[in-house]
Amino acid sequence: MSEPLITAKHLSVRAGATDIVRDVSLVIHPREIVTLIGPNGSGKTTLLKALLGLASSQGEIVRRPGLRIGYVPQSFVPDLSLPISAHRFLCLFAPSDAAVVALTRVGVTAARDRQLSALSGGELARVLLARAIAGRPDLLVLDEPLAGVDVAGEAALYHLIAELRDEIGCGILLVSHDLHVVMGKADRVVCLNHHVCCEGVATDVVRDPAFMELFGARGELALYPHHHDHAHAISGEAVHVDR
Repeated sequence: MSEPLITAKHLSVRAGATDIVRDVSLVIHPREIVTLIGPNGSGKTTLLKALLGLASSQGEIVRRPGLRIGYVPQSFVPDLSLPISAHRFLCLFAPSDAAVVALTRVGVTAARDRQLSALSGGELARVLLARAIAGRPDLLVLDEPLAGVDVAGEAALYHLIAELRDEIGCGILLVSHDLHVVMGKADRVVCLNHHVCCEGVATDVVRDPAFMELFGARGELALYPHHHDHAHAISGEAVHVDR
């Protein structure tokens, strides 16, 4: 197996006397899609930030030398007082040609010259994904990338993320509440509640007693296999695809 992209050993993050993340060990490999799930307040975003070096932590984090990371944060609200088009926004992070290629690949070429503040939730999510892939990252980190995306577009966006993994050859670490959508795409699911409760392929994790204790009784996480016989336009409208 190739060298891991990131290895964390006994990672902990504290806020005062409170353990936000406690004794977490995690390895992300190239071309692997790892989905991080857990209830609100379980430390998922904090763990991502620690792995990226954006939050102070205890323990050991080893990143592959020269590791290129593309990051989509949990929330991004365009500043209405700062008019900027989608293309100009991407050009802050990548050359113009790479920005155009990225916008085209994620399916928002039509939004190139529109203001960020005028984009729909689905369009903005794709522009942020374009920003993350413009530099051809080794690791793509996505913190709830479906924020602001309607239900109809969820599966299409996750399908795109899986395609990008195959095309770029990157590893993917993403936070999601929508295991019913990602279970067919994730290679490994990690259930976090300040510590790692359980870990493995999705079909095994959902049967783990720790997972059932967190989600099963309260029904907070609906789970079903998602079989797609259609695609979605950016608007969310279903378009039938013959298989």
